[in-house]
Amino acid sequence: MLELLTGTGLATAAGLNAYIPLLVIGMLDRYTNLINLPSAWSWLSNGWVLLILAVLLAIEFVADKVPVVDSVNDVVQTVVRPTAGGMAFAAGSGSETVTVTDPSALWTQKLWIPIVIGLLIALTVHSTKAVARPVMNAATLGVAAPVVSTVEDGASASLSVVAVIIPFLVVVFLIGLVWWMVTVSRRRRQRRTVRALSEK
Repeated sequence: MLELLTGTGLATAAGLNAYIPLLVIGMLDRYTNLINLPSAWSWLSNGWVLLILAVLLAIEFVADKVPVVDSVNDVVQTVVRPTAGGMAFAAGSGSETVTVTDPSALWTQKLWIPIVIGLLIALTVHSTKAVARPVMNAATLGVAAPVVSTVEDGASASLSVVAVIIPFLVVVFLIGLVWWMVTVSRRRRQRRTVRALSEK
């Protein structure tokens, strides 16, 4: 159960920012005892891999805060974020952490299962983000882009750490995320209705 929460939290974080959860688990594995990655994913804590992830994160950090560029970035990330989500879910759910000392063999022996689960979770979160961002940019004339992006980065980082250390809190975050997704969906429907009425 805790492995599932850890993997879910990391995959959700990847849907917001592909590089943060991979960087977090790689650094925690390399520099702390909070997580021990399984052998199949130990390369994530390699110094060169961490450096590459940090450079990619820096590029994403800037690109995601510029109106219009953020939407182009979301198109590119449609492949990257789900892939990172699959990797993060598989690596996290198969790891020994401060709360999980004996991860389920399912996550380490049948590697494709956690990868597919993580991919789907990250794709769902990414799709919601990619749809919501242009709406927020249009409503605020682009002012929302850096603010929303900063909140997403903070949420991704916090969720990544929480997923490893206190996976129970992932449930609270997921409830908030579902509420946010429903709210965004309602606002889009309301805007469409208003547009349809004004065109008549």
